[in-house]
Amino acid sequence: MNDCIFCKIIKREIPADFIYENDKIVAFLDIHPSNPGHALVVPKAHFTDLVETPDDVLADIMSRTKKIAPAIMNAVGADGFNSIFNTKPAAGQVIFHTHMHIIPRFKNDGLKHWPEKDLSKEEMRKIKDQIRAELR
Repeated sequence: MNDCIFCKIIKREIPADFIYENDKIVAFLDIHPSNPGHALVVPKAHFTDLVETPDDVLADIMSRTKKIAPAIMNAVGADGFNSIFNTKPAAGQVIFHTHMHIIPRFKNDGLKHWPEKDLSKEEMRKIKDQIRAELR
């Protein structure tokens, strides 16, 4: 993808603060961090989002995140972390190259989790049945 900013970062056409690299993925600090140490884990090959990414690449992203996230936590003194894939614009995806955020979390850091929705038992049952039908 010629216009993909992450492809350009991976090719070193755009500078980034790389923290990890192997044959399938890179990890670098987010230039607009939610907290200190906020990083992105990105496959070297271009895939639009999580759903289009091959399972072996996703497995590498997850196994490396398991190594990278504790290193970030230790480096910045974080109390925890969120790992997030934003998939499709409605979910906040703005760069259409698969990437997972590792966001270090600190007690009282002011970041808020998503709001809850009150759904009736009937609504929950209907949604469950629809999802199960889609998975067949």
